[in-house]
Amino acid sequence: MTTASDAPIRLVEVGPRDGLQNESAPVPTDAKIAFVDQLSASGLREIEVSSFVAPGWIPQLDDAEAVFAGITRRAGVRYTCLVPNQRGLARAMTARVDGISVFTAASETFARKNINASIAESIERFVPVVKESPVPVRGYVSTAFHCPFEGPIAPAAVLRVTLELLAIGCQEISLGDTIGRATTDEVGRLLDALLPRCPVERLALHLHDTFGNAVANAEAGAARGISVFDGSTGGLGGCPYAPGAPGNVATEALVAAFPGRTGVDRDVLVRAAGVIRPHLGRGGAAAGSTGRSAK
Repeated sequence: MTTASDAPIRLVEVGPRDGLQNESAPVPTDAKIAFVDQLSASGLREIEVSSFVAPGWIPQLDDAEAVFAGITRRAGVRYTCLVPNQRGLARAMTARVDGISVFTAASETFARKNINASIAESIERFVPVVKESPVPVRGYVSTAFHCPFEGPIAPAAVLRVTLELLAIGCQEISLGDTIGRATTDEVGRLLDALLPRCPVERLALHLHDTFGNAVANAEAGAARGISVFDGSTGGLGGCPYAPGAPGNVATEALVAAFPGRTGVDRDVLVRAAGVIRPHLGRGGAAAGSTGRSAK
């Protein structure tokens, strides 16, 4: 019998997209392809490869088509992307993606500054995207715990956005600790508010490690039945509103936190980090600088 302490954990690798999008120095397309290919050999079952936003909006990801065309797709691995609208969806379908994600926030101020739309406007924009998508759609909710402008976010606000995304057809909702301030108590409070209304299997946690709480927060989520966590190999990435701070929780750290439950080879992840690290402007894990669509 499987218990909460030994249930399988699914890791969603976001390094090639969320990890690289804030790198100011261009990362060569070939390096991105090699990074994804190495990640594909690790046992990961889902890799967010890039983003199909308007050219020039996130210059680092303007080569999304070329990256998707160049990777070696491994059976059993889903290769996904972020899209903001129907135009992005059309590009993603041409690139033969296996899944897409849309993104909004639980904070009105953050939504307007990050995607130039209110929360309601962003969700309205997603309706045709979700309806027309022939592949599964994931919804990101940024600032699910704290906003750099509004401070702590009420669980009721997160619940409202989550239910709206589920209602329009998103199959999974990833709750983002965008600036890494969440505590284990706050993770518990948010999930206690959501789980009576949202199936636990439809929720994921997207944690940042700005204050070193990400692994503990993941464990707190798992204790309440969450089994899907986003990670960025090498700890790449970061929120542009927490400059100089560590970014996404490292996928390697999640593998170590849930031994025997992820099916992912940590040593292969370490090699993948070694593939991309020489091409990063800071020679290591990326911290926030500029860019949009921070989770």
